[in-house]
Amino acid sequence: MPVEVLLSLLKRSQRIVVLTGAGVSTASGIPDFRGPRGIWQRRQPVYFQQFLASEEKRVEYWDYKCEGYEQFRDAQPNAAHRAIVELEKMHRLHALITQNIDGLHQRAGMQDSRVLEMHGTNRWVECLSCGLRSEPGPAVSAFRKNQRTPRCECGGFLKFATISFGQSLQPEVLAQAIAAVEGADLLLALGSTLAVYPAAQLPVIAVQRGIVLAIVNQGPTEQDELATVKIDGDVSEILPPLVSSLISNPQLTSRP
Repeated sequence: MPVEVLLSLLKRSQRIVVLTGAGVSTASGIPDFRGPRGIWQRRQPVYFQQFLASEEKRVEYWDYKCEGYEQFRDAQPNAAHRAIVELEKMHRLHALITQNIDGLHQRAGMQDSRVLEMHGTNRWVECLSCGLRSEPGPAVSAFRKNQRTPRCECGGFLKFATISFGQSLQPEVLAQAIAAVEGADLLLALGSTLAVYPAAQLPVIAVQRGIVLAIVNQGPTEQDELATVKIDGDVSEILPPLVSSLISNPQLTSRP
């Protein structure tokens, strides 16, 4: 049974890298982007160069971000987020890499410095001119009031601190993610279709290095054929009992 196989992998792994996607947060009420009812089914993304070039596109961007602002702000971690924290407490978590922008891993108890956010975060807005970060609430309120792009005190455009389509990832975050995977003994991909690059390259790197790949996701992913085990289902239902099994067997949690 795939669940037993994954439990066996977790038992013998001491340097687990967890890669999370939107499917980890759907149980917290955060919609995914690419599923049948995902955001991109009713919205077209505003590309970064469009944001820079057009006030009309900036307004479109801010309208979309304000639409879901309270949903992200008020969301709470679910059992999957908490299970990953437990892996960290057992000293089995080598690194946590996320494609999510919701900050729920930190709300669940992960230190900010322990989370590699490949696609940035919704927890801050940042100035595209001076780089200053600030709480998003005032910018959201300002946009809702006047329907114009919020600006920094320096005059630069404000944008949520997420990576938009066409915007480069932070090179240091990508480098840290690759280094973490290369130092793992298990890459556990959770709730991701593994279709968005460069994050989708991480499982390929792992397998090329002889590192075991395990996937838990509702529906197929683009890397299923590389996995030692693939479980089709809800991460928030599958992962927590497996981690609880490790906790209830202290002899399994000791480090070599």
